[in-house]
Amino acid sequence: MTGLGLASAAGLNAYIPLLALGLLARFTDLITLPTGWTWLENPWLLGLLALLLLVDVIADKVPAVDSVNDVVQTVVRPASGGMVFASGVGAETVAVTDPSAMFEDWRWVPIAIGVVVALVVHLTKSTVRPVANTATGGLSAPVLSTVEDATSVGLVVAALVVPAVVLLILIAIGIAAWAIVHRRNQRRRERHARAG
Repeated sequence: MTGLGLASAAGLNAYIPLLALGLLARFTDLITLPTGWTWLENPWLLGLLALLLLVDVIADKVPAVDSVNDVVQTVVRPASGGMVFASGVGAETVAVTDPSAMFEDWRWVPIAIGVVVALVVHLTKSTVRPVANTATGGLSAPVLSTVEDATSVGLVVAALVVPAVVLLILIAIGIAAWAIVHRRNQRRRERHARAG
């Protein structure tokens, strides 16, 4: 659940889980990264991640720019998901005290799982956002972006402290995405019925 929560958070915002893991590993005892992932604690990398997070947060709040940002992030978010899933699976956290060695000979497996999870979340976000922007004339972009960022932070916290909550959060995200798309399709059908 830790890896799943971190990869899902990366699907919403690539930089929040990477920055959180790096900062928590560097400055607290809450998390200890596996040997191959200690580079996430590098101060230069943390500074770069903070800068990229700032750019992403701003770009994602602007209608039309958010869609361009989503296209660019189609590569970045899954890559981030693969990294945080793999580092999360082997990390020692408050909730996970036994690092997983089961993937020792299959180190690519957690990365691949994280890429897929982050990509699914990202594609869902990328599908829902234009629908919401069209329905609201772009007014929903800053609101949805803020909700997505907060959800990403919530998923990171849940993944590291209470991994069982991750599944509940993901179910809520799925239901919300389905409701938005279903509502748009329903409105489209009603317009066609009136026009026909």
